[in-house]
Amino acid sequence: METHTIKYRILSQLAKRISSPCLFNLFQPKKMFAKFAQATKQQNNIDIVRFGTISQATKMQQQSNIDIGRFGTISFSASDDSALMKQILSTHSPHGLEVDVKPILPVIKDVLHQANLSMDSVITSGARDQADALVKEKTAVAGFDGKLKEDASIINKISCELTCKCSGGDDAHSIAMTIFNNLSNYSWDAKMVISLAAFAANYGEFWLMAQLSTTNPLAKSVSLLKQLSNIRGHASSLKSRVDPINNLLHNAILKVIDFIFQFKELPPQYISHERPPAPLATAMAHFPSAAYWTIRSIVVCSTQTTSLLGMSNEQSKPTEALELSSLAEKLANIHICLSSLLQDCQAHIDENKRYKRFCHLFEMVHIEDNMTILKDLISLKDDKQQKPLLGGSTKKRVLFMISSSLHLLIFSSLVHQIRRFYYAYNGLASRKYSRERLQYCLYRPDLDHIAEEELFALKRTYDEAKTKSDLQYEIVWIPVVDRSSDEEMSRKKFEQLQAKMSWYTVADPWLLDPAFIRYMKEEWHFSKKLILVALDPQGKVVCNNALHMFMVWGNIAYPFTVAKEESLWKEETWKLELLVDGNYPAISDWISQGKHICLYGGADLEWVRNFTAAAKEFAKTAGITLEMVYVGKSKANERVKKITSTITAEKFTHCLPYPIYISYFWTRLESMWYSRTQHGKTAENDRILQEVSAILSFDGSEQGWAVISNGSTEMVRANGDTILKIIKEFKLSAEETKQKGFVPILNENIEKSRKLHHCNKLLLPWTSTGIPEKLLCADCARPMEKYFMYRCCTD
Repeated sequence: METHTIKYRILSQLAKRISSPCLFNLFQPKKMFAKFAQATKQQNNIDIVRFGTISQATKMQQQSNIDIGRFGTISFSASDDSALMKQILSTHSPHGLEVDVKPILPVIKDVLHQANLSMDSVITSGARDQADALVKEKTAVAGFDGKLKEDASIINKISCELTCKCSGGDDAHSIAMTIFNNLSNYSWDAKMVISLAAFAANYGEFWLMAQLSTTNPLAKSVSLLKQLSNIRGHASSLKSRVDPINNLLHNAILKVIDFIFQFKELPPQYISHERPPAPLATAMAHFPSAAYWTIRSIVVCSTQTTSLLGMSNEQSKPTEALELSSLAEKLANIHICLSSLLQDCQAHIDENKRYKRFCHLFEMVHIEDNMTILKDLISLKDDKQQKPLLGGSTKKRVLFMISSSLHLLIFSSLVHQIRRFYYAYNGLASRKYSRERLQYCLYRPDLDHIAEEELFALKRTYDEAKTKSDLQYEIVWIPVVDRSSDEEMSRKKFEQLQAKMSWYTVADPWLLDPAFIRYMKEEWHFSKKLILVALDPQGKVVCNNALHMFMVWGNIAYPFTVAKEESLWKEETWKLELLVDGNYPAISDWISQGKHICLYGGADLEWVRNFTAAAKEFAKTAGITLEMVYVGKSKANERVKKITSTITAEKFTHCLPYPIYISYFWTRLESMWYSRTQHGKTAENDRILQEVSAILSFDGSEQGWAVISNGSTEMVRANGDTILKIIKEFKLSAEETKQKGFVPILNENIEKSRKLHHCNKLLLPWTSTGIPEKLLCADCARPMEKYFMYRCCTD
């Protein structure tokens, strides 16, 4: 009864050890082991530890006289995971030494295979047919050139370590660590192969001597000295003891080593080993653990092979069989993990191949038309209809556009409720110091998906083009879906957006090739904001993002090339028409009538009331006609909505329609800023960029602001406090206005009132390109720095 109890204790300890979480926590123990382990732990208060040597081994040996220490039975402790890895890694110092050990591997496999045949010959008492099979068996040695070179000495050294220490009663962990120390300069795969080669040399010699001992006098004498003579007399029990060793060798150790080599042989042109992707990096992080359990398994195989010397008819001890099976399970878990990671690496390689194909595609010159490239871009995987596009007007699935002589605008955006990222520049200046901070602002907009003002501008410009024969282009929307979000919800949002579009759209974006999406992100710098890539009729990319010129000039920018954008900017000057772009048609009439015009914004209703009342009185005193238009803020929130409703109801000034025209005004202003900076302009040397930056910085503050013009080009700007103070306190007569001009006088007073201490903020939507590292303050020309701010606006 006591013997059975001790055996069950050993079983429970090993079962609990296998089920513990570890670097490769994939194996679940059988329920009978788990339940018995738990019961045994409670009854006997046995501590289960994870690595190293069994802490209760001595106590159990004293109780049962079962020798389990010499086999190095695995012991585990919950805190020993990291300790073991540190211990293993501390022995690893390759110093750039790279030894090609793969040529040795076929020889090792051949030795193990031939050893199995020798073992069968021994068990069947040297049957003649087995002996003939050994002679005729083709071996890998025939194709091996024997160039072991420096590997031979280290293999002999490890072979000696295994022979001496495995027969001397040392535990498996300490022997494994000795091997690691001896192989410190070798890579992880070389450590495993050299250790297995050392074992194979001993193992092959063992079975060779056992086989030849009945036919070769020398072998017979050596076998007597090595106590191999009794093996043939115990053939019945020999196979049951050797089969678990062979199972561990062939079905676990060799499989893990083969997988390690498959990782090393992944093509470097498609997967980097210096900067590995996630699956390869994860696999490489597991190599030390895989090496440890492989070498430890080799040590246990060596120990149990040594135990066959002088064997009697007794069956193997339960700890021997369980140690081998548990190690086989451990390596099987490692094999499963590496197999999964290798599949991920192969998927990464396949995507890289397709990505490079897209790169090559855009480098080619498509003489015929741009349909060739479009077909490759939007060919949908698993599309049963084979019609990747949806017609804008018909809303029916189509193959491709009929005309191939059109310019093509590829319009890409995210399809989910996006977060907009904003860069913010802040400048604080005073008499004594200038201080800049870095801010990052993250917020969720009121409008989902593509901003409504962007969709409005695209549709207005596209529909206009359809009425003019000289504007030969088409737009194709290629949406990028968030595959991590709920597909049903995303698909519903996609279809709602698709219904608003009058141009071609990809019918099912979930079937787009991920390699193409990656190409858009890496080569076209697509991220959160939508982009508009322009292709000429031959499929050549003529502008990576024509969205900004599209927003600023509309169809005037056709054919939307970088050269066209440059020529348009050369013709532009800072004037009111550039600022408003027909968003409020009455402005053009006011300019022709010689009226003064005031654009103002902000989200403070009280300031709006005070400013408009004071401005009207000021204009009356100065003897001018002043038309005022409220343009709100870039975030057309509830406060802006309330102000526009109040203005409309009380009719004390004009205002841009809420929310589309107000949002479009600001989005277009941002496009001006991006377009100018992408062409190398700075506020230091460019008047347009300086004025645009100033108005955007007004929008970044919480107070109001105003731009006042006389005609088209004579303009002055100021923040809310400054302009309100001047028009309230300064008395300007009609005669003075007639002599000096209203705007010059106002500008003179604004310059005098400009504060030495101020705080200007410039908020810009995040984009992967076009954000300069340096910006100058619009008031004092001091450098501003970008910084991060997190803000939640619920109004």
